[in-house]
Amino acid sequence: MDTNKEALKQRIAAANKDIPADLVIKNGKIIDVFNLEIIEADVAISDGMFIGIGNYDGKRVVDAEGRYISPSFIDAHVHIESSMIPPSEFAKVVVPHGVTAVITDPHEIGNVSGEEGIEFMLKDSDDIPLDVFTMLPSSVPATPFENAGATLSSNDLKPFYAHERVLGLAEVMDYPSLRKGDDSIVAKLLATTSHSIHIDGHLAGLDTNAINVYKASGIRTDHECTTVPEALERLRRGMYLLIRQGSVAKDLPSLIGVVNGRNARRCLFCTDDKHLDDLIEEGSIDHNIRLAIKEGIDPLLAISMASLNAAECYGLHTKGAIAPGYDADFLLMDDLESLSISQVFKDGKKVAEHGQFVGELKGRTEPNPTLTSTVQVPSLQKENIQILIGGSKKAHIIEIIPNQLRTTKRMERVKVENGYFVPSIQEDQLKMAVVERHKGTGNIGLGIVSGFGLKEGAIATTVAHDSHNIVVTGTNDEDILYAIDELHQMNGGLVMVRDGNVLASLSLTIAGLMSDKGFEEVASDLHKLKKAFVELGFSGDFNPFLTLSFLTLPVIPQLKLTDLGLFDVENGRHIEVGV
Repeated sequence: MDTNKEALKQRIAAANKDIPADLVIKNGKIIDVFNLEIIEADVAISDGMFIGIGNYDGKRVVDAEGRYISPSFIDAHVHIESSMIPPSEFAKVVVPHGVTAVITDPHEIGNVSGEEGIEFMLKDSDDIPLDVFTMLPSSVPATPFENAGATLSSNDLKPFYAHERVLGLAEVMDYPSLRKGDDSIVAKLLATTSHSIHIDGHLAGLDTNAINVYKASGIRTDHECTTVPEALERLRRGMYLLIRQGSVAKDLPSLIGVVNGRNARRCLFCTDDKHLDDLIEEGSIDHNIRLAIKEGIDPLLAISMASLNAAECYGLHTKGAIAPGYDADFLLMDDLESLSISQVFKDGKKVAEHGQFVGELKGRTEPNPTLTSTVQVPSLQKENIQILIGGSKKAHIIEIIPNQLRTTKRMERVKVENGYFVPSIQEDQLKMAVVERHKGTGNIGLGIVSGFGLKEGAIATTVAHDSHNIVVTGTNDEDILYAIDELHQMNGGLVMVRDGNVLASLSLTIAGLMSDKGFEEVASDLHKLKKAFVELGFSGDFNPFLTLSFLTLPVIPQLKLTDLGLFDVENGRHIEVGV
């Protein structure tokens, strides 16, 4: 008999109580995300699926001991590369936090290594106890104002739609091209809609007419809102609102007030970009839920946003609920405020207990050598990183906003010697450079940044959204050059330098974005980096490396730096540093 036919017959028999279920959870409080209520009954599971709620016998029985039985959580938009570990390691971190499915966009590695990078992420996420659904990168390169390591056309993306875990097209961030109806982006939209309705947006800092353009293009979501009025305009035009709480962009407290009983089904949670240490210490989507509850959202509503809403948004029809016909992905929780998770189940199998991963994992996918040799930079001298300033001694300066992706465009007097900018610790004006690292072009974009508060040394990384060139900032040329060279020797990563010595570093050999080490070792190196910031005089309440990595993203206002120079986002052009 056909295997699927036999399995279906077995499920029907178990649902009808003709045979025992594979697993029955007893004495639990079931969270009903459809009606936002608690019900008390047995939950029966067979063949990895919920097959009944009521009174059941099972081959195995788990006593929930009065705990809440909740559907597990779905991260509606995440770049796994931002955790600096590949999917197989990422699962070990997020599954204990109740996340058993993610909607990921591999555009970080796509911008470095193109199709090969996407293939690596898909292969490494095969057969792991985390469903890694993929949205294909829409913007590689992200914009025409920088140089990435690859170009992905519509024809390059089309073969990936045959993959069972590819859902659609990821965040369309090149709004100027979309608005003009550029052939390249239109081809990607049409290629997607022939397979799927799922296309994500990226409406950072855009007006209401841009929402019209996005929606008319078939784009259904946005995760770039920062205010309630922005969120309302998207909801009014039929978009799904992805409420983000990541490592830099912490938008949930300012957005959660938009959620009410009338519109909540259009609202869901995401992390977007979250560092490994934050995932370990705070959590993933469970952290979003806790914050939402703290801000006054009903716990059952917050849980439904993190499960059923996300599943419905992305067409995952068998996920997001404790109900017959749904995948048996669920949690046992002690309470509804702290969300203390005692056990996590995936397809009816226990995969985490008391914060520890206990599931089975295959061996990690070994990256091809081309993925581990992505840092190509020429030897640089001081003259390569000098910033000429005009007679006014004024300059355009990037001012960071702690814990936000946006920056402020400022114009200030700067220290000048022999016509060139000199960093000033007193005025908190540091030199910044973006060095093209994919094809050895020699391109170097130079700028001035304020807000880091470093008193000594330099920091540098190959994690630089979205083209992921080398980005560095520092108090002096010598340490800046040393940090760039060190990243070259490491084949990518994060490095902190003072007086020509490495204080701390983290090697990210996979595309300069992810480590080939276990997550515990990566977390230890991140901890050393965080401690070493004190030695550079840093005292801010934000993550300097993560903040630095977004200063190269020329789709988020106001002023950013690419390998082609200082970029004025609102005017859509490069400008001179000197005024």
